[in-house]
Amino acid sequence: MRRPALAIVFFLTGAWITPSFGAIETYLFQNEVQEKRYQRMIAELRCLVCQNQNLADSNADLARDLRAKTHAMIVAGASDPEIISYMVERYGDFVLYRPPFKSKTWLLWVGPFLILLVALVIFGMTIRKSRRPPPLTEAERRHASGLLDQEG
Repeated sequence: MRRPALAIVFFLTGAWITPSFGAIETYLFQNEVQEKRYQRMIAELRCLVCQNQNLADSNADLARDLRAKTHAMIVAGASDPEIISYMVERYGDFVLYRPPFKSKTWLLWVGPFLILLVALVIFGMTIRKSRRPPPLTEAERRHASGLLDQEG
């Protein structure tokens, strides 16, 4: 009786669905320096399918292909700028997590600061406006004048 109950719990909780069923890639390098370069490169390049993950974190087919290409280029002796240049020529600046500052990407770099500046200006105007008392109506002026005349 115990085993069927355990099997039911196993399937109902989804414990049998794990991410460990994914393929694990292993690449051979000539030395540790190449392996560290590979790890750094795939961490700096963006997955074009996932868009919010780097190549190291993505399981998309394109990411696997780009990791394989990066490995092949490193083993072949390509420098980091050559690998980045190849990826940018083929996929554009979007493949980089830190795209260069140029006419097509200026808003990406300056945009957050512009939004912050606008927010600070609106905040300052709101604070300044809330500190000023509202103007008195004519009835309130007469009432205040009457109160002042009584005291004096």
